[in-house]
Amino acid sequence: MANQPKKTNTRSSSRKKPVQKRRARKPAKGSTFKKSFLIVLGVLLMISMVIFGYFLGQQDRMNGHRTFTQSHKSDSTESPKKLLEELSKIKTEKPREKQEIAVRKALKTERNTSEKPLPQKEMNEENVVTKEERPKIRSIQKTITSDTIEQPKLVIIIDDVTTRSQLKSIQATGIKLTPSIFPPSQRSMTSHKLAEGLEHYMIHLPMESGTAQFNQQTKTLMTNFSKEEIEARVKEIRTLFPTARYINNHTGSVFTDNYAAMRTLYKTLRKEGFLFVDSRTIASTKVPMIVEDFGDAYVARDVFIDNIHTVPYIHLQLQKAVKMAKKKGYAIAIGHPHQTTMKALSSAAVIFNDVKLIYLDELYR
Repeated sequence: MANQPKKTNTRSSSRKKPVQKRRARKPAKGSTFKKSFLIVLGVLLMISMVIFGYFLGQQDRMNGHRTFTQSHKSDSTESPKKLLEELSKIKTEKPREKQEIAVRKALKTERNTSEKPLPQKEMNEENVVTKEERPKIRSIQKTITSDTIEQPKLVIIIDDVTTRSQLKSIQATGIKLTPSIFPPSQRSMTSHKLAEGLEHYMIHLPMESGTAQFNQQTKTLMTNFSKEEIEARVKEIRTLFPTARYINNHTGSVFTDNYAAMRTLYKTLRKEGFLFVDSRTIASTKVPMIVEDFGDAYVARDVFIDNIHTVPYIHLQLQKAVKMAKKKGYAIAIGHPHQTTMKALSSAAVIFNDVKLIYLDELYR
């Protein structure tokens, strides 16, 4: 009996084992909730920091812009160049166009202040123009000129002046008329003396025409003249009219249409200090081409006003001249010392309301 093993309570042992296993598998509810809460809290904190950082950056930008504006208002004596440097340092989100507007406003305010002038060296540096900027400046200059254009100008030349009575009738109109005086000829051997004491006048030079009778006037320039003959004639004209500056052609349809002869004459006129005004007695005149070769401005007649000797016709031609002056800024009309022409000019005040009558030399100025 002593050697028999003790009986064990199998029921009690079997019941204890399942209880231990159930306790090991049971999750800790408090620990899981705490971990989830910390994770959510961390995420919310990160989002809050990002949002706060964004608004802080925006506030810094606004403060920077406000600081620049206040400093500009308080110190208006800063140079435009410094203002541009300050503005370029500010990192704004404005479009480039708005920044340029701000710059222009700043510079405009700067110009209105009592700023001391820059030294000459600085002024020269500020006015340096690059090749890229030159076309823009030309465009601006053109716009300014067109926006501030003066009243259209009208020049009226009276050709064929030979006598003192003709000159007096021109002066009696009371308007600015430029007499073009014939050199001495069979019409008057002392016509050059009419220019004595005159401030505004020019020379009416006879030149070869397609009509033979017009070529009979004394010392008419011909296309078959040599260079020496043309030069001698121009020098003689200079001696006769020492104060003259302007010459236009009498007839001359053949001469002005001859490139070689006209070029020789034009070059000689320039040498003697004369400016040539083309009467345009022929459409194929070579003067525009020659003038361009020398780099000069081409000045020519726009309208003949008295091909028909009636006041209504002359008024009609004057209206045409005024219209052309409005279109291009100036016009040149040519008439003659006829009584009808003087009468028409004296009664054309209404026609001249929209233009400024000037002498030829005022146009060149």
